[in-house]
Amino acid sequence: MEKRMAKLEYHRSLLLQMVDESKNPFYSLVITADLAKEEVEEVLSLCEELNKEYEKQKAEGLTIFTPLLLHFAGMLHPRLPLEKTIDALLKQRLFVPLMQEFKKLIETIPSS
Repeated sequence: MEKRMAKLEYHRSLLLQMVDESKNPFYSLVITADLAKEEVEEVLSLCEELNKEYEKQKAEGLTIFTPLLLHFAGMLHPRLPLEKTIDALLKQRLFVPLMQEFKKLIETIPSS
């Protein structure tokens, strides 16, 4: 059983190297972070929930979305880096308006 698991891990690492990260950067990030299906579904569900709230707030005329970013950062799986995840979702064209807003907010934060 151990040999079989080692072989599967090796094949997974080879497949990861073959994946065109430019086409599916979020899925590549998920594989690299070794997330389970349920964990990925939680991230996507979180994004959908926040995307709906973003659209609602935007329609109401709100212009400050920092609380949404903080919620996203707090609920994001710990093995997914915040900025890399936002960039990957943007490049993969997932939740684009929301991720663009998050990207703008992050870029306004002064780095120390």
